[in-house]
Amino acid sequence: MARNPQSMRSSLAVVRGLGSARSGTSEFWHQRLTGIALVPLTIAFVWIIVSMIGKDYNTMRRILANPLAAILLLLFILSGIHHMQIGMRVIIEDYIHREGAKIAALIANAFFAVLVGFVALFAVLKICFS
Repeated sequence: MARNPQSMRSSLAVVRGLGSARSGTSEFWHQRLTGIALVPLTIAFVWIIVSMIGKDYNTMRRILANPLAAILLLLFILSGIHHMQIGMRVIIEDYIHREGAKIAALIANAFFAVLVGFVALFAVLKICFS
């Protein structure tokens, strides 16, 4: 297989058909889609929070227990956490060059995203179902 001298791809990349990155396009689209989803979800989140300004505790719980508000908050949390995790993964892969440190940072990023996600989901579900 002859290699084009003007190509930026290595011979191994040509054989594997991978190009310069493995999952960059998928991550790119996931981050763009979560970013698009976060626009209306952030507006809804801000609207819900602003509507609770000056309300007492029981009124706030009643607002958050509304199924529409709870679903919007859950979608906001899930999209935001996924968007955050992808963004941090890209930053880690681009800027941490030592392989051991990169793997440790990627693992910490994954655990942090899962932990924050579960805590936030638990809080919303607890308010919604109590």
